[in-house]
Amino acid sequence: MPLGTLFDRAMLTPRAAQLDGQKVRIRGFIYPGVVQQSGITNFLLVKNLECKFGPQGLAYCVMRVDLDEGVTTEFTTYPITVEGTLSVRPYDAGGFTWSVYHLQGQRVD
Repeated sequence: MPLGTLFDRAMLTPRAAQLDGQKVRIRGFIYPGVVQQSGITNFLLVKNLECKFGPQGLAYCVMRVDLDEGVTTEFTTYPITVEGTLSVRPYDAGGFTWSVYHLQGQRVD
């Protein structure tokens, strides 16, 4: 997906489309822009700490995560694993897509 564009479902690989709505385990890093250090219930999960979020960012490299009620996590600079239901749910703003995927998280390790 080129930088600074809007997502189109035709951009999905067959494997990514197959995972839409499925339970997955994904490893990554909490994007350092969180406003709290503990009791975190939603955050951005990035593939690596070089992934850019926002204008001219890599929308496929960033995933929005919302944790189920009663599930929280702590901020860490180490990788974490999140288990939950993956969905293709683009977040668009300012004429381009900021993130492509959403994860409804049920567990964080």
